[in-house]
Amino acid sequence: WTPELSSDLYRIDGWGAPYFTVNSSGDISVRPHGTDTLPHQEIDLLKVVKKASDPINSGGLGLQLPLVVRFPDVLKNRLESLQSAFDYAVQSEGYEAHYQGVYPVKCNQDRFVVEDIVKFGSGFRFGLEAGSKPELLLAMSSLCKGSSEGLLVCNGFKDAEYISLALVARKLQLNTVIVLEQEEELDLVIDISRKMEVQPVIGLRAKLRTKHSGHFGSTSGEKGKFGLTTTQILRVVRKLKESGMLDCLQLLHFHIGSQIPSTELLADGVGEAAQVYSELVRLGAGMKFIDIGGGLGIDYDGTKSSDSDVSVGYGLQDYASTVVQAVRFVCDRKNVKHPVICSESGRAIVSHHSVLIFEAVSSTTTRSQELSSMSLHSFVEKLNDDARADYRNLSAAAIRGEYDTCMLYADQLKQRCVDQFKDGNLDIEQLAAVDAVCDFVSKAIGAS
Repeated sequence: WTPELSSDLYRIDGWGAPYFTVNSSGDISVRPHGTDTLPHQEIDLLKVVKKASDPINSGGLGLQLPLVVRFPDVLKNRLESLQSAFDYAVQSEGYEAHYQGVYPVKCNQDRFVVEDIVKFGSGFRFGLEAGSKPELLLAMSSLCKGSSEGLLVCNGFKDAEYISLALVARKLQLNTVIVLEQEEELDLVIDISRKMEVQPVIGLRAKLRTKHSGHFGSTSGEKGKFGLTTTQILRVVRKLKESGMLDCLQLLHFHIGSQIPSTELLADGVGEAAQVYSELVRLGAGMKFIDIGGGLGIDYDGTKSSDSDVSVGYGLQDYASTVVQAVRFVCDRKNVKHPVICSESGRAIVSHHSVLIFEAVSSTTTRSQELSSMSLHSFVEKLNDDARADYRNLSAAAIRGEYDTCMLYADQLKQRCVDQFKDGNLDIEQLAAVDAVCDFVSKAIGAS
């Protein structure tokens, strides 16, 4: 056995690149700076765990498993990689505005994570997104030490207390945007902002027609839970105009769903949102930002597949270029000034930066039943005609060396026996015997 075989077995180069690999000792190695990690900067995860869990009198820290091991440098690299991808797309596409990210606090509310993101992202205007009052308080506290241009995006359900808190954040010179997700929230924003004598910056979440049909897309589409329909958007614009506050409407937000599987779906959604943005400009709103929400996916299984809920068929640069191209195309056609592009990537920023280490408390092995020729004959005798035909076909395919056909007939044989057992026509010993036959076939041909 070799480290190379371990790497291949666990597909680490698929799901772990560029942060995790197998080193020459056969241990998991962490590359905190991604592809820029130098050999002496690699971290042997086993040595970290041993140091943390060994007794204090042996030089360890004496910590109990399970442990969460965090790598802040990975967090920093993810932020820089995301910003770099959008900067390159902006430059290469001739886009006339910039990109600035927003981290959704709900993805990981750990104080150290949020503070690290604000610290590492302050150089490129990185902000935070909050979806509740506790998250808003955390974001306010953290962003006081961040970039003055970093956005504080206020999403989620909003009562009077939430809106008052968001307006206090604006008084504290934080770049706060209250995003309307329900039409009735507008009346509260107008009323409270006048009482507090604060000029609000307002965004709205559009309920797009574009729908992400995968596991993570249940809140997307025109029948999704969140956001405003086109009719509601027009009513909001009309009410803001009547209140003399249309210039306060500056941001359009939407969210197709997490783990967007392909750039085709992404381009479709961003293109539709850019049309809505352009129409808001035409109606006289003081638009500046388009917030594309989350959706930047992680390839959890390393297959680079757009047909899986745990993988995506694109890379970071593909994602950024698709977004910039889609917004630029619509805005240029409508002769609208390019907006600042924001995204709320959560899992794509934090997923790689921490590892949960837990102790394996037991293991199981499957021991196949040994079958003698007599017991095999007895087993076959009790099969119905269809199952017996499967057994004969299985034997013939085995003699011919047709392994795929072997597995096909073995599966059919097992299913027929299960059906017989359910009908009460096969006893439990016979059911165990068919398992033994199928296990024997699998091992003989090296199938998993």
